[in-house]
Amino acid sequence: MKTVKLIIGMSSILVFGIGILLSLVNSLMNDDIGITSDTIGGGVIVVFAVSAAFLIAGIIGIATRSSKGGGITAGIFYLLAALIGFVSPRTYTGLVIWAVDLIVWAVIAVVFGIVFIIGSTNIMTLSRT
Repeated sequence: MKTVKLIIGMSSILVFGIGILLSLVNSLMNDDIGITSDTIGGGVIVVFAVSAAFLIAGIIGIATRSSKGGGITAGIFYLLAALIGFVSPRTYTGLVIWAVDLIVWAVIAVVFGIVFIIGSTNIMTLSRT
């Protein structure tokens, strides 16, 4: 399970980088074509929040691979990212790119969160026997 947590943590940091890059490129493209909508800015902030939750969870997951509490904490951050991802596309319905990305990342976050929480509870169960 330690290796899986390490791989998921590194993948989460990669997702953070992709999210920041996507936000930056989309913001620059919208500035170039003259779009200055509050919705665009809000979409960038939401993607940044989801990306930041992935980064925090990834760092916690890597740093506390063998810890029960660290795995549960990382799982909670993944589930928080998923919650933001599932709620936000309804707010930004005109931004198809944000909506699709957030839903995909939310599904990934749910899977990662469940893996971390189940893995942490399995560590707890194995240590008792």
